[in-house]
Amino acid sequence: MRLIHRLAALAGAAAIAFAGAVSAQSWPTKTIRIIVPYPPGGTSDILARSLGPKMTEALGQTVIVENKPGATGNIGADYVAKSPADGYTLLLGDIGSLAIAPSVFPTLPFDPVKDFAPVIMVAYSPHILAAHPSVPAKDAKELIALAKAKPNSLNFAISGIGGANHLAGIEFAMRAGIQWTYIPYKGGSQAIADVMGGQAQVLFNGMLATYPAVKDGKLKALAISSAKRFSAAPDIPTVAESAGLPGFETGSFQGIVAAAGTPPDVVAKLHGTITKILATPEMKDRLDKAGAEVRPGSPADFGKFIAAEKARWAKVVKDSGAKFD
Repeated sequence: MRLIHRLAALAGAAAIAFAGAVSAQSWPTKTIRIIVPYPPGGTSDILARSLGPKMTEALGQTVIVENKPGATGNIGADYVAKSPADGYTLLLGDIGSLAIAPSVFPTLPFDPVKDFAPVIMVAYSPHILAAHPSVPAKDAKELIALAKAKPNSLNFAISGIGGANHLAGIEFAMRAGIQWTYIPYKGGSQAIADVMGGQAQVLFNGMLATYPAVKDGKLKALAISSAKRFSAAPDIPTVAESAGLPGFETGSFQGIVAAAGTPPDVVAKLHGTITKILATPEMKDRLDKAGAEVRPGSPADFGKFIAAEKARWAKVVKDSGAKFD
């Protein structure tokens, strides 16, 4: 009898292994959607539309990008969290939806650690502290002096309440002892446009989306929030050296996640495909020129990074006492 049970167990294990192998070999069999939880034109959207065609070519199935903006990225993220766990609906999430949201939105309908299967970090880019060219400050130190002389006189553009650049602005203001007025927009591209137009004066934003406007002279870069000067823009001083705020480091990361429960072999196939795309000279050059780093790693590495960032920003929110009504 024991022999029969043992044979049955072995047969069951073999069947599961075979099913996994078949799944890995046959997937994908239909269109894959990458959900961007922000409007077109922002960092996540730029990356998704760079990856989509390459993934289509590599996987042999159409990969389309869909924008589902709203609630600082939470609507699109929740949509993917509640999608079938089959690898056909992916989220190109960022620091806001994957790390900051739990500390800002107490009734968040998803948990970024429990409700997603991490696939891969696509890019990391530090924030640029940028201003309209008319702002009378040539660096972060002079901006602080200006803000102290006229509290709340500077309009600080943010891509949404509680987003990554909002938290960067809060941490900067807290450490510098200044106050400014936060003006929320529906995405980073709109925030950048209004600072370029002079409706707002200052912003922190991911380098990938912001640096082109700096190179075109439409924005003035005051500092960069990396630990050291960034290779793509060596002339821009760090916040630490320019503002005298040691250890100040913020940035935006973007990565692909799927719904929790997505088969590991499907996650592995996605990870391997995107890793190869990011390693191509074309993609590496495109990201480098735009001011973003490729940080390759396993799905588990990405999961640990998300958890660490979640804890880090929870502390910033708590220490600042910021409210996000």
